[in-house]
Amino acid sequence: MTKFASNRHTRAGLSIPILAALCLIPPAARAGDTNDASAAPNTLTEEERRLGFELLFDGRTDDGWKHNGNWVVENGTLYRKERGGDITYTVAQVPDDFELRFDWKVVKGCNSGVYYRPGQYEYQILDDANSPYGENPRQSAASLFFCMAPSKDATRPFGRWNEGRIVCKGTVIQHWLNGEKVIDFDYTDPRWEEEVELLRIRGADLAARGANLRLQDHGADVWFRSIRLRAIPPEEELERSEFTPMPIPEEALRKEQERVERMLKARETRR
Repeated sequence: MTKFASNRHTRAGLSIPILAALCLIPPAARAGDTNDASAAPNTLTEEERRLGFELLFDGRTDDGWKHNGNWVVENGTLYRKERGGDITYTVAQVPDDFELRFDWKVVKGCNSGVYYRPGQYEYQILDDANSPYGENPRQSAASLFFCMAPSKDATRPFGRWNEGRIVCKGTVIQHWLNGEKVIDFDYTDPRWEEEVELLRIRGADLAARGANLRLQDHGADVWFRSIRLRAIPPEEELERSEFTPMPIPEEALRKEQERVERMLKARETRR
């Protein structure tokens, strides 16, 4: 740790009172809150412009987004400030084949999500280390919630920015987190039959298309920024990778199976 001289001034000419005041300012605020993500939030790079990305949030207003007043624009972010429901982008639906990039940050223990196709089609947002959901990789950050676990935990600690990315074309789904591809699977591949069935039980049809992008309010504070979307043209081929999801611990698997049984019983009751 750096030790300051005992006299009133440092070699840089800053007084001790000024230094003390600066220390009271959170580091993220002093740096424009750009740690761990783009140095220019809510903008497009030249490469993104070339690829056809559009900004869905400009950092200044919530134009094009529908919510119940519980989300606010704060310091260039869409911030879920209090309970009241999700926030939905209403200008256009998500294309069938698309790439979505976004930055996200959570408070301790937060659970949220990005819904990008109809039904329970969710890129999970989570503080893995402090949420009970984090014990099951199929419910962890960057998972296709209740379906496919990521290949690794690539999250940053709560309070720091994470970079999310979703790429979907045809029957292939890819999730990225902090520059690492953590999910890459074709949901028609027989290898993933059990995982796809889990999500079907929860209420999702992976073949469904045509939803508005929705950011979840799950009861805790969460921030989003730099939300960029493009349609993937037919001639563009995806770069595929071998993929192995993280294993599910025995206790987490037991709880998951109990939840599935409750879902099935509830479905039978409704009939």
